[in-house]
Amino acid sequence: MTDGSMKAVGWARSFPVSGGVRAGRRWAREHLASLDWTEDAPDTVDDVLLTVSELVTNAHIHAHSDADLVLTWDGRCLHVSVHDADDEVPAPRAPDDSATGGRGLALVHAVADHCHARSQTKGKTITACFTPSGGERDEPSHNLSHRPGPDRASRGRRSATTHC
Repeated sequence: MTDGSMKAVGWARSFPVSGGVRAGRRWAREHLASLDWTEDAPDTVDDVLLTVSELVTNAHIHAHSDADLVLTWDGRCLHVSVHDADDEVPAPRAPDDSATGGRGLALVHAVADHCHARSQTKGKTITACFTPSGGERDEPSHNLSHRPGPDRASRGRRSATTHC
């Protein structure tokens, strides 16, 4: 963008504990298609849909609450945010090959360029960012392949915000 103004597009929807994960993936896929990501960046779409599944599932299972899902494309990064009713920010877990669960945030961490959790007065929000290759674009429909972020190894814990 050459004029210095920010153009953004976003969508928000709440998904109930009963049946929200599948509906959340379907809803997210529809909006990614409106950005032409399904054809131009199929790997990124898969990563975003995995993230939606994991974060909505975590809201339902661990917070026992509905999941408020927000997708925001700012021309540079697709922000995938899920808010739930539990204000406790998840603590990183040690890898456990014998566990049948507990890998959701590790998966999000592996596919997102950036991820953080923020405790709020009424719940918490976990946000993952996906930056297509080529950086900022006025038109998100050109060559949007997924590019891993440079800061994955340097994530750490801060006061009310935890990096996934």
